[in-house]
Amino acid sequence: MTDPRTLRVALLGAGSVGSQVARLLIEHADDLAERSGVRLALAGILVRDPDAPRDSPLPRELLTTDAEELILGADIVIELMGGIEPARSYVLQALHSGADVVTGNKALLATHGAEIFEAADQVGASVSYEAAVAAAIPIIRPLRDSLAGDRIARIFGIVNGSTNFILDAMDRQGLSAQEAQRIATELGYLEADPTLDLEGYDAAQKAAILASLAFHTQVTIDDVHREGIESVTADMIADARRAGYVVKLLAVCERLAEASGDGVSVRVYPALIDREHPLASVHGGNNAVFVEAEAAGPLMFYGAGAGGVQTASAVLGDVVSAARRHIAGGVGVGESARQSLPIAPFGHITTRYQITIEVADVTGVLATVAGILSDHGVSIATALQTVEDGEASTTARLVIGTHRATEQALSDTVARLAESAAVTRVVSVLRVEGE
Repeated sequence: MTDPRTLRVALLGAGSVGSQVARLLIEHADDLAERSGVRLALAGILVRDPDAPRDSPLPRELLTTDAEELILGADIVIELMGGIEPARSYVLQALHSGADVVTGNKALLATHGAEIFEAADQVGASVSYEAAVAAAIPIIRPLRDSLAGDRIARIFGIVNGSTNFILDAMDRQGLSAQEAQRIATELGYLEADPTLDLEGYDAAQKAAILASLAFHTQVTIDDVHREGIESVTADMIADARRAGYVVKLLAVCERLAEASGDGVSVRVYPALIDREHPLASVHGGNNAVFVEAEAAGPLMFYGAGAGGVQTASAVLGDVVSAARRHIAGGVGVGESARQSLPIAPFGHITTRYQITIEVADVTGVLATVAGILSDHGVSIATALQTVEDGEASTTARLVIGTHRATEQALSDTVARLAESAAVTRVVSVLRVEGE
């Protein structure tokens, strides 16, 4: 007979994170029981093939392919499968059965979060997802609970460790993008298919989750402006260094004052950060998130943004919280998405640009370029011109830093520069953040 003070825990997925969660649930069972007030019994682990080789050994008797039996017999369901289906169906099945859900599935929440939270509200269950954004870094719970009474103005930071490792290696070691990516793959920072990381999808999913929490508004992956790091070159990194900047892939979520009322802007792109800014010193695969709150002021959350055991730490924190709720009774804490702020057009954000162009090395070019910027209401903050090597060179490189302007004005300016006969080539365009 099962101890009445025992909760059955179902684990869906036994990858790098799932296997560590299983290990810790078994090895730290006594400690977890003391912290939660109830014994957490690992009822089973859903896998595709129980006989497949695994990096971490798991008790064979716990492995199963019967998702329905495992889920319907659980009090808490931990979903670490990733992807949309069948994860979505399993999570909804768990919630409809009255089980609490703990997940690290950012893609699922960024796409179907509203459906999942509504299902939880209907039965009074909880959905916890600390592991979905920044692995071991506690950012979800502070936004969801600690800052629930405050007004968040802005969140920005590094939420993808793989791209940060690559850009950091290019900056500090002078590596090419290809060489940095090769090393990142060898060390396990990049998957065999690195698209999700390099093209910014992973960071965009996390940004959608953070924005939804911060602004009490449903934000999906489709609402996020996304640019990856595929176009970032060693020359761009070197130019940034000479100008006193470092390039980072940033997620930026902010509340904008629109003419019709407040709106929400959520975007991911490579940007320049002053080398004196704390984000510039976030190296390797680490993450860091800044939260700017009206009452609390600026807050920074920093730590490991990836890793099986690090992410498992966040998962187990959610499991303990869910277990405590079971003991105390009452319904789960629902999501606050009642403000429903509109998503502001990307062109409405204000930022600064650093534009690097090649121009004809003739008199009057700078005046022509300045005139193009002026036509679009963009003013020059800094300008550095260098002549290409070689006595016969007929081109020069011009690095222009702008004052703040709307994204639309800056984008139109770059398009006009590309069409100008005075401009040989637009070499690079990067936004400046953190100021």
